[in-house]
Amino acid sequence: MSAASLGGRRIVVSAGPTYEDIDPVRFIGNRSSGKMGFAIAEAAARRGAQVVLVAGPVSLPTPSGLQRVDVRSARQMREAVIAQLPADVYIGAAAVADYAPAEIAPGKIKKKDERLTLALVRTPDILAEVAVHARRPTVVVGFAAETHDVEFYARGKLEKKKVDMIAANRVGVSGSGFESDDNALTVYWRDGERALGPAPKTALADELLDLILARWPA
Repeated sequence: MSAASLGGRRIVVSAGPTYEDIDPVRFIGNRSSGKMGFAIAEAAARRGAQVVLVAGPVSLPTPSGLQRVDVRSARQMREAVIAQLPADVYIGAAAVADYAPAEIAPGKIKKKDERLTLALVRTPDILAEVAVHARRPTVVVGFAAETHDVEFYARGKLEKKKVDMIAANRVGVSGSGFESDDNALTVYWRDGERALGPAPKTALADELLDLILARWPA
């Protein structure tokens, strides 16, 4: 395991899903466990960085040596991340919901008709906002979880969101992805790429940090 120091660096990591409430008992969510983001935050703290972990609703213990901020919705995550800028590095490992209900029902929606239609609106694009922010971190790293055409969608996200790196993984395959302890990533940047893993997410976290250090050593 790498021991390259991150002393003096300030790193903000977002992890886990977001839950977008429909009514007081239901929400729109996803299967992100937060394990990858928590592993990155833990590894960075162990290597001496000042780490802020912005965590969606997960049941993971807080790693030692860092500050944790718990949020629920995409809007709350956006506010928490922006509040932590400036930073040297932002790693957006969270699986942020793309859409949220336009209105949250004040009471439980009762079962009446055969169909229920929900109006959804776009949530804030945290990664894209951080990448063009006046207090932009030196390095902005996003994640892309895809079921197919991984490189195509990852490189599109890299360009569209103006980030420095995209760490992409294929989900929906056995032994990798959201709920697994293991993962495999391909990290893309404008003129290159590198495959990491398959390996435990704890090991991948260090490999990703090493790659960031190698490309942005100053």
